[in-house]
Amino acid sequence: MESISDVEHAEIRMQCQKLMNTDITAPEQAVQWMGAMQAQHYSMAKLAVGVRIEDGTFANVESALRSGKILRTHVMRPTWHFVAGEDIRWMCALSENRFKTADAQWDKDYGLTPKIYAEVNRVIVNALTGNNHLTRQEIADELKKLDVIADLPRMIRHFCNRAEVEGVVCSGIDRGNKQTYALVSERAPSAKMLDKDESLATLATRYFQSHSPASLDDFIWWSGLYVRDAKQAVNSIQHDLQTVAFHEKQLFIHNSCSTTHKLTGEIHLLPAFDEYIIAYKDRESVIVPKHMPKAFTKNGIFQPIIVMDGKLIGTWKKVMRRGQPEIALSFFARNKSGASKVQIEKSMREVLKFWGE
Repeated sequence: MESISDVEHAEIRMQCQKLMNTDITAPEQAVQWMGAMQAQHYSMAKLAVGVRIEDGTFANVESALRSGKILRTHVMRPTWHFVAGEDIRWMCALSENRFKTADAQWDKDYGLTPKIYAEVNRVIVNALTGNNHLTRQEIADELKKLDVIADLPRMIRHFCNRAEVEGVVCSGIDRGNKQTYALVSERAPSAKMLDKDESLATLATRYFQSHSPASLDDFIWWSGLYVRDAKQAVNSIQHDLQTVAFHEKQLFIHNSCSTTHKLTGEIHLLPAFDEYIIAYKDRESVIVPKHMPKAFTKNGIFQPIIVMDGKLIGTWKKVMRRGQPEIALSFFARNKSGASKVQIEKSMREVLKFWGE
């Protein structure tokens, strides 16, 4: 089995993640390439798309979201993710059983039956039909008409999440700073459904082409699949994967990956919850263990990160100083791990430019 070095590992991951020399020009292409992109921090998730496309701007990511080319929904683990509109049906179908099994105790505790869920979805569909995009509170107001639901304020988030995983609803067009729900059938009328075998193979292909080098355990974590389904997915594309050794671990690299571009000391400011770090169960390859608590917490809060040559060297945040937006950096090491002032300033300008500031 061939071994790869730390440098090769970093070069492959940076290129697969489209953080070096990207050839992607449209936001929906970036999302589809990545398979799905975690998106509970809405503004940061838009930046995650923007840094992976040529001349990415807040405006063109917003345009893709408004048009439905990118949709935001609960899928995979499941948590909020961006997915390409045309992929939403088969991706939700892969997540549905896992979601329902995880919530079986909740259903029992609150007396939620398939009949109640069907009635809730009927009300939601009626309320949203005709491209009528509603906030969660507006959907709750519609559900108040049902006499079978107790403690609606507690239940509304659960009902909306369930409707998402079932492929009934997804993100609508934002109304000011309020997010809305809309019908999948209206937002993504051309979304395709794949059979399970094809869905598993497609998901594995998307993951390893965009996240290599990665292990089976990484894929299981990212996808939220049952172990047996994840193994089937990887086995189904085995002919497209190389197996390599890295620090006594077995990793897969998709055959489409290359190391034609070399690391140059370039600094990347990546958003909170970025796929570069959150999409892997094993993160020691990109961050020294003693610094992990500075980058992410035990309860799953991931900070915006500073990456140089594939390694995490600090965190950042956007602040207002004297009425002007600025980027505040916090490096793990006093010497800033050798980062040049020119590269640091360039990366800060690029982030502010994305937001039009």
